[in-house]
Amino acid sequence: MTITQDALIAAAQTSKAWPFQEAQRLAKRLPDGKPGGVLFETGYGPSGLPHIGTFQEVLRTTLVRRAYETLTGQPTRLVAFSDDMDGLRKVPDNVPNKALLDANLGKPLSRIPDPFERFESFAAHNNAMLRDFLDRFGFEYEFVSSSACYNGGKFDDALRGVLANFQAILDIMLPTLGEERRKTYSPVMPISPTTGAVLQVPIVVVDAAAGIIRFTDEDGSVVEQSALGGMAKCQWKVDWAMRWVALGVDYEMYGKDLTDSGIQSGKIARVLGGNKPEGLIYELFLDAKGEKISKSKGNGLSIEEWLQYGSPESLGLYIFANPKSAKQLHAGVIPKAVDDYWQFRSGIPAQDADKRLGNPVWHLLRANERREGAEAPGAGEALAVPFSLLLNLVGVLGAGATREAVWSYLGNYVEDADPAEHPALDALVDRALAYNRDFVASTLEKRAPAGGEVAALKALDAALEMADPATSAEDLQTIVYEIGKIEEFGFESLRDWFKALYETLLGSEQGPRMGSFIALYGIAPTRALIAEALAKA
Repeated sequence: MTITQDALIAAAQTSKAWPFQEAQRLAKRLPDGKPGGVLFETGYGPSGLPHIGTFQEVLRTTLVRRAYETLTGQPTRLVAFSDDMDGLRKVPDNVPNKALLDANLGKPLSRIPDPFERFESFAAHNNAMLRDFLDRFGFEYEFVSSSACYNGGKFDDALRGVLANFQAILDIMLPTLGEERRKTYSPVMPISPTTGAVLQVPIVVVDAAAGIIRFTDEDGSVVEQSALGGMAKCQWKVDWAMRWVALGVDYEMYGKDLTDSGIQSGKIARVLGGNKPEGLIYELFLDAKGEKISKSKGNGLSIEEWLQYGSPESLGLYIFANPKSAKQLHAGVIPKAVDDYWQFRSGIPAQDADKRLGNPVWHLLRANERREGAEAPGAGEALAVPFSLLLNLVGVLGAGATREAVWSYLGNYVEDADPAEHPALDALVDRALAYNRDFVASTLEKRAPAGGEVAALKALDAALEMADPATSAEDLQTIVYEIGKIEEFGFESLRDWFKALYETLLGSEQGPRMGSFIALYGIAPTRALIAEALAKA
């Protein structure tokens, strides 16, 4: 179905898809955009390596960015901001040369040697990892570092504003702090001229316009120095607000755990003469037990682990849905995410404008490409074999499951069963083998058929014996259906019949459309599975 650009824009104005809901709010604020483009921002703390949370925030922000462009036709920019002036609070577990970092605790991340011995600083290493990470997924962005902004003077005017409104900012922040924290809290943290550490000490503003402050250094000496040019850094919530004002950020989303920070930073931004950006507060990921994911607990799923068992596109799909609802992030959600992605993708061409804008894959396909018109690259492509069916095949093949073996069986189901002709399917073959090895194989246990199941399996075997080897998956499914309906076999519902097939032939409680499985695995091999099951009865 061909959709005009006018129809697309009309649908975007009323779309209920969350990226367009966000875009509609932003468009009310900036209907005509602004010089230089509307600015979207995502933040990154470079004390650790990029992770799945980094991916989801950049992806979701990009989806809103593209929705705003579709809705308004206005240009946009995306800044990936690294807070690399932050002082190192503790040594990460996953780095070499920990003693080196331990000796530099408290210093800005951009002024600490790289423990990996590859870059000029620890922050430079992790910033490079961030850029490589974002580039790998094709995100369009501008990288901006906190250290460059502080050291190069880009934040100087905003810092003068912080100093000029010092008491007003204290009035916002002090009521939110505990009694002990109030004693040492300062909106601006000076850099010690003796140790180079970011100091958590009270300061006195000597001259706001000149940027001069006074404080007591770690050695007890009273120091009077400039806060400009990288000689100081703002506290987190003040820093966030100052950044919004200094860079002119129009949209930034953040996790539920930063809700209070967002409120305080918004108040500070107004004191500084700016406004809090538009943005979405998203829920955090949970583990398989429904508990909050924690780096220290190691109870989450890394992006590398997801990509070992599922495609990048499936991760994007899983992240797309319901950002305001908490999601359980574990390996068990991957197979469905893979199949759902391809189901959504194949449906795009037949959808009208409203449905298309509600299709998550339409958004994902456009995420990293500026495109005129309603068509998205690759829309309508279908996966020849669902991932769940691949997993069933690999599970049945057991120890004999190899890439070659899987592709030999795919020849029963796919025309031109050549990996080179089906690269997306070929990539999923490798992932199915890995997923089966690590999560499925140890759980498979075929039980013996009992009662009417024995007679039903014999009837299915007899029907398959009479079937042409080229019988279609749909016709094979009909054969299976008809046998399950025979009253003398005693199945209360077709669901009971299929459950019996899954448990006796595949070794699991759930499974694929049996017609599709038989077509893929082959009639003769399926009869061998039935014979194996009947031998246990």
